[in-house]
Amino acid sequence: MLKIDLSGHIAVITGASGMLGRVMASVFAECGADLALHYYHGKEQAEALADTLRRETGRRIMTVGGDVTKLEDVMRMQQAVEQTLGTADVLVHNAVIQYAWKSILEQPLCDFDSQYQSCVMQTVHMTKAFVPRIIEQGKGGRIVVINTECAAMAEANCGAYTAAKRGLDGLVRCLAKELGPHAITVNQVAPGWTITEQDRRNHTEIQPDYDKTVPLGRRGTDMEIAAMCAFLASSLASFTTGAYIPVSGGRVMPAI
Repeated sequence: MLKIDLSGHIAVITGASGMLGRVMASVFAECGADLALHYYHGKEQAEALADTLRRETGRRIMTVGGDVTKLEDVMRMQQAVEQTLGTADVLVHNAVIQYAWKSILEQPLCDFDSQYQSCVMQTVHMTKAFVPRIIEQGKGGRIVVINTECAAMAEANCGAYTAAKRGLDGLVRCLAKELGPHAITVNQVAPGWTITEQDRRNHTEIQPDYDKTVPLGRRGTDMEIAAMCAFLASSLASFTTGAYIPVSGGRVMPAI
């Protein structure tokens, strides 16, 4: 029987204090990975999650704070992870700056910059900080980048987000080719509008106008996104790289 087994791996999950990040962390720990849970503003949430996962899974779990839009912060994060857990060989780029979506005519210019910094430059910084040690270790690695269905749909009022995520797509494809010779895979997971714990609390899981645009007739869940990320981080996906994988119930179907 095939099983997602991340035993022996050390994963860094950025944005791990957020709604989706917490579920990713839980899934990765259940699959056997030791974890560095990154946070920026959510220190209390990250530390509470780390305590829970240590107790429930017995894994080595640490928290690490920093601004992923600043290289010096990410370099400091890498040093802390190296000293506490060892060389991280799985990187999950999940953090993003939240902002109010408006039309391009109305969107403040600072939002275009914040999205570029938190989407594209996060991956640049994480690569520069963590990948040299993965290469030096010589055992390969995994990079899983969270993109979005918006990059493919390019709908109204999400111009800053879409522009940044489409730029991220190009960067990831280049990175997959550059890191392939080192047995490091680089893939993107592109969620649709995902049900999180906040939806469950507010009973907003069903969104009729959106749901009718999805071939499977519903929104996906945070667990379904996390499961795809865990698969791509595992040995089961050892020959998959450079992929943009929608987890959107068929709403996005990339063409060949």
